[in-house]
Amino acid sequence: MEHRSVDRRRRAASAFLVALAALICPAGAAAHDVPGELRIHAIAKAEDDRLRVLVRVPLDLLLNLNLPKRASGYLDLRQVEDALPKAVAATAKDLVFLEDGRPLQVLHGEGRISLPSDQSFGSFEQALAAVRGERLPVATDVFPTRGYFDAYLEYRIATPQGAFAVDFHVSPALRDRLKLDLRFLARSGAVLAYEIPTGSGGIDLDPRWHRAAASFVKSGFAHIADGLDHLLFLLCLVLPFRRVSWPLIGVITAFTLAHSITLIAAAYGMVPQGAWFPPLVEVLIAASIIYMALENVLRPNLRWRWLVTALFGLVHGFGFSFMLKNQLQFAGDQLLLSLLAFNVGIEAGQLAFMVIVIPLLALLFQRMPLKERLLTAVISAFIALTACGWLVDRWDALAKADWPAIQPAAAALWIALLAALALLLRAGLQRNR
Repeated sequence: MEHRSVDRRRRAASAFLVALAALICPAGAAAHDVPGELRIHAIAKAEDDRLRVLVRVPLDLLLNLNLPKRASGYLDLRQVEDALPKAVAATAKDLVFLEDGRPLQVLHGEGRISLPSDQSFGSFEQALAAVRGERLPVATDVFPTRGYFDAYLEYRIATPQGAFAVDFHVSPALRDRLKLDLRFLARSGAVLAYEIPTGSGGIDLDPRWHRAAASFVKSGFAHIADGLDHLLFLLCLVLPFRRVSWPLIGVITAFTLAHSITLIAAAYGMVPQGAWFPPLVEVLIAASIIYMALENVLRPNLRWRWLVTALFGLVHGFGFSFMLKNQLQFAGDQLLLSLLAFNVGIEAGQLAFMVIVIPLLALLFQRMPLKERLLTAVISAFIALTACGWLVDRWDALAKADWPAIQPAAAALWIALLAALALLLRAGLQRNR
């Protein structure tokens, strides 16, 4: 009887390895040039009954205004002055500020042409002085696509403590190339910096706690729904269970706690910042899927799985943090709350995935003529096959990354940690035989 059991395991493992062997050489992805970005810079602050905004727009974005030109092709700065009100109106039309959900109307606007070398947007006061300062000499050569249009806009507001937002929709067709760099003086006095792609819709500049929480719960849920690698890892986790049980709850709880730790640590800058770190994490995420699939083919030990899941959860937490890195700029002064809300969104997404997948797996195992162990091996093989493709691509990106100089003490620590992890994984595989 024992001999038959071992034989079945060997056949399942063989089927798994044969499926993996189908992945020999992945097709190379075609290279694409990354187009240069265009950026609009803005500084905004609320004072008394006014929202005061300074905006710097690349002249490339004003070509449709047909600013007057000299015969040489340079801007005719003498006649351009008469066209600047049109540029002010165009800027205010596509850069809409809101207070408590209500669009604000421009009370006053003025602007000027600046050279590409102008550095006046370092601060609000410096930029305002430049916009209201002397104009460029009319003989200055300014090419229509080289330089800036600087504008000062004033809006009437009810109170400087209002809930302000911005809707940036300048040239929405340039969504992948055009961004708004906005600095906003918050209620607390902190300067909040935002990088907003065009066409993003209304963005709260200093959100109240409940709006920040709702936004990040939604973001966490969407990230899980779009993260195929995380979903496949979860599928490997629940594949041997097929029903809700205490061991399954323990596994999911271990994954949740682990990825929460590294996600919060990353948000507070307590992780390596080198360009090599993100591709390393992506490689480890792919490897975690392959390991979990391989364990499913052998004999999954459900009492051991929570520990392995926790170790890999630490890695997946770093993966979540890469997506969250740009999103955190919209947290305002609610950083910790936003992190916790993002985790709630992730857990809600995981729960929704479990509610859907577990009954489907139970139905599949009832209807399929294959034995449970063989069907588990087949499903795991296809998951591992997909993860192997990711592993090869991500390893290529990792190999091209610039690595920092290795410190002996740090290297010894990492070697010890990796050795301990290898021993744990080896012990787990031996117990599963």
